[in-house]
Amino acid sequence: MPQTSMATALLGHKWTSLARKEELFLLDFTLSLGVQSLRGILMRLINRNAKIPTNTIQMFCTVADNETQISSVGSGGDSSFDNNHNLGHENEWEKLLKPFDIEELRKTLYQMTPNQLCKVLELPLDVPTSMEIFEWAGTQMGYSHSFDVYYVLINKLGAAREFSVIDRLLWQMKEEGVVSREDLFILIMKLYGRANLPGQATRVLVEMKDLFGCKPTFKSYNVALDILVAGNCPKIAPNVFHEMLNKGISPTVFTFSVVMKALCSVNEVDSACSLLRKMTKHGCVPDSVIYQTLIHALSRDNRVDDALNLLEEMFLMGCTPDVETFNDVMHGLCRFGRIHEAAKLVDRMLLRGFSPNSMTYGFLMHGLCRTGQVDEARVLLSKVPDPNVVLFNTLINGYVSTGRFDEAKAVLYDRMLPVGCNPDLFTYNILIGGLCRAGSLGSARELLYEMEVRGCHPNISTYAILVDGFCKEGRLTEVGDVLEEISGKGFRLNNVIYNCLIRALSKDGKVHEAMEMFGKMSSEECKADVYTFNSLIFGLCMADRMEEALGVYQDMILEGVIPNNVTYNTLIRALLRKGKQQLALNLVNVMVFRGCPLDVITYNGLIKELCQEGAVEKALGLYDEMLKKGVAPNNVSCNILINGLCRTGRVQTALELLRDMIHQGLAPDIVTYNSLINGLCKTGRIQEAMNLLDKLQVEGIMPDTITYNTLISWHCKAGMLDDANLLLRRGVDNGITPNARTWNILVCNFIKDSDEEN
Repeated sequence: MPQTSMATALLGHKWTSLARKEELFLLDFTLSLGVQSLRGILMRLINRNAKIPTNTIQMFCTVADNETQISSVGSGGDSSFDNNHNLGHENEWEKLLKPFDIEELRKTLYQMTPNQLCKVLELPLDVPTSMEIFEWAGTQMGYSHSFDVYYVLINKLGAAREFSVIDRLLWQMKEEGVVSREDLFILIMKLYGRANLPGQATRVLVEMKDLFGCKPTFKSYNVALDILVAGNCPKIAPNVFHEMLNKGISPTVFTFSVVMKALCSVNEVDSACSLLRKMTKHGCVPDSVIYQTLIHALSRDNRVDDALNLLEEMFLMGCTPDVETFNDVMHGLCRFGRIHEAAKLVDRMLLRGFSPNSMTYGFLMHGLCRTGQVDEARVLLSKVPDPNVVLFNTLINGYVSTGRFDEAKAVLYDRMLPVGCNPDLFTYNILIGGLCRAGSLGSARELLYEMEVRGCHPNISTYAILVDGFCKEGRLTEVGDVLEEISGKGFRLNNVIYNCLIRALSKDGKVHEAMEMFGKMSSEECKADVYTFNSLIFGLCMADRMEEALGVYQDMILEGVIPNNVTYNTLIRALLRKGKQQLALNLVNVMVFRGCPLDVITYNGLIKELCQEGAVEKALGLYDEMLKKGVAPNNVSCNILINGLCRTGRVQTALELLRDMIHQGLAPDIVTYNSLINGLCKTGRIQEAMNLLDKLQVEGIMPDTITYNTLISWHCKAGMLDDANLLLRRGVDNGITPNARTWNILVCNFIKDSDEEN
């Protein structure tokens, strides 16, 4: 029965009194009006949409003697009141929606049935009123609440998050012998899910059988699993699934779909894939949703080959992928630079009747640009039916990244604007950032002006790009102009801008100004991060203010900012440079204790210090530790060790290290060979040193002035002045320009030889 019909039933006595006072004027009535008998039979008096004015006379007997009023019942439409007749009473609908008057209800209805109570509880009454009506109805003689009454009331209580009352009603149902059905517990679980209480939903799943004797089926488990995944509790879902299987409840395709989604969300993709193979055992055939879930997870985990295999299986199983499934695989292929395969996948999409969307073209264009195939990306863009600003930005970024600014601007002016695609903030930020990186700061400022003329207003990120560009070029005076412009626009400086300024000032040796800027940053409630503190520590270390640098390091920790490798490496290098080896080693221990693993830079600093002190054996031990911990050495690591070994006369060990270096995939450079040539000459193996000179030229490594100066010096020391002179000529022929050191070696040795002859 509609709410208005119920209102007619509940308020009939008031209508009667109004009619007697002639204060009610009926304009139209879309209800059938009648009187409901004690047995609930509606005796229709006025039919719906009857022509008015109308009247009907019929005699009725009352249930009890001396009754002065009856209930009129409306059915099948709405009723209207003329509010312009100065009734002098509150609108009847407003009265209905107010907290219900139980006394009026008692007067209106002689006996309320469970069906009638359901209708009343469905009205928009508040929870206290609904509970009062429910409890009053339960006091009627011969009345018992039905399952439907409990269902309707529990639904209303759940919407109001009155879960403790729901628990009480469940026990009341049990005490009254009302049989609980599964759909009630499913409702309660859903109510907990909407309230973001997934744990309580699983509790209901357990208690429905243990406490209330209602055996859950796959429906209950599916709802519980769905709530767990939606409620960000995916780790619990597999446990519930296994409990379902242990109880002999057969899962459905939806069950598998939800559990696989849960496993994929916690990076247990292999477990999800293994479930795919177990589906047929339970009589389930995977659908498109399952394949899409797994393909998305595999692509996200960079397992693009597995994703491709699953896509093929999906076709064989007759499941239809959507465009997003293709996009997932294509994104994975493009991330690995497998552009040709990604392009083939687009062709397959077209053959199967799928239309690539902007994401499809975006992934492919981004992949082409990343691999330097920007012109191919431009050709692809020309084939896109309706390119958007994101695709144009991808192409512009590709040209900017390769330093081709003219082509980037051509995309903007010759392609974007003519088709009515207006550049956005990202377009201009890409172009301005590229110009700043190329040092074309004047052009970047001009583009900023053009941006505003075209109605695209720069944001703080735009200005941060400009500030960074000027700071890296050391043009701090012009940075001040940009800062004034930022202030004029009403922007507040953010972390990025403050970090750029502090880094530039520290690098320029203006540590005092950097500290002042840091203070201003704090006063404006702009929280300093690890980059801020690292810049300050670097500046202080460069200025040889180690105590203050260590103080900033302590402040950093107190502020809750976690130091990283850059922090520790900067301090360790500075301490080693100052000769404070023990303090540096203590800091290394702190670094490890705080969970910051030593990297190649840390090891290189320590190995260099040990080699300079002549403790080459300890340096080799540190190098071995580095390898055992999986830290890959670089050219600097090997060059430091080779130089240290050669300086201490251990040339053979240095040559063995050279072979290891090549075996590890590192390419020896001229620094490596200069150390070895010097070591060989120092041990009297000048001919081997000359052989090494020939070898490096064959390998395409050009000797430098240091190479020739070393060989000339040792030839002179060995009295081989003619060979030294020949080396000079050889160097000049190979494009080496002798420096003061070269001439000094030759002149001193020729004079010395002349004196000895005399």
